[in-house]
Amino acid sequence: MQVYAATPAPSGPGTKTPRVATPMGQSLLLTESARSLGGAPSLFETLSPPERETVLKHGRRKVLYRGQTLFNQGAKHDGIYLIETGRIRVFYTAPSGREITLAYWHPGNFVGGPEVFGGGVHQWSGVATANASVVQLPGKELRALVVEVPNLAIGLIEGLTFKGKCYSALAQMLGTRSITERLAHLLLHLIELYGVEDPEGILIGAAFTHADLAHMVGATRQWVTISLKRLQDKDIVTSRKSRIVVRRPDLLQEMKGQGD
Repeated sequence: MQVYAATPAPSGPGTKTPRVATPMGQSLLLTESARSLGGAPSLFETLSPPERETVLKHGRRKVLYRGQTLFNQGAKHDGIYLIETGRIRVFYTAPSGREITLAYWHPGNFVGGPEVFGGGVHQWSGVATANASVVQLPGKELRALVVEVPNLAIGLIEGLTFKGKCYSALAQMLGTRSITERLAHLLLHLIELYGVEDPEGILIGAAFTHADLAHMVGATRQWVTISLKRLQDKDIVTSRKSRIVVRRPDLLQEMKGQGD
């Protein structure tokens, strides 16, 4: 079984955006500086071909359609899921029903932690935001495999370390930056990951709804819609449904420190 990077495809009526390649191990999360965290390590990066074969023969492949749930917050925890293709959104739902997106994980990443060997319940939920293929490694088999394949244990530790840094960075951003600053950060990060040249500026070549953006910056969909309209009035972005073009990234850079 080959693990490879997927190519996110744009969606939406009439969209003719070029397909945009996503680097292996890349992830999308709200952070002060994505570069400071580095790239998310691939779980199998340090495994030899025979070691990969040993690990994958214990896995169970699962195919998900866009919008299908992989695991639910509060459900029984059992092992991890290695993403082969597609994109998995991980999010927390408050008792009020309000959601906050923790990250979008791409091929080469794994989801389902932090209790990778099973036990307890999931602290958040995971859902496919594009058609996806994952390989589940159940907790019992995973525990035996890390004894048999030490490089797998190293990959798990590196992956969990990166996730810990990600969620710490998210907490810092939510606690110290205004919503306006967070939106500016997010739009700049999106053009770094998905940006393609466009006659109007830099097109975010993957479809994110206003609700998606709101869940990432900790705001309401209405606030994001109004804010994008204000940015459009200032000729900083153009926004039509889920098609967003950044015209003045330099002004977004300035907004990062100006607050609401």
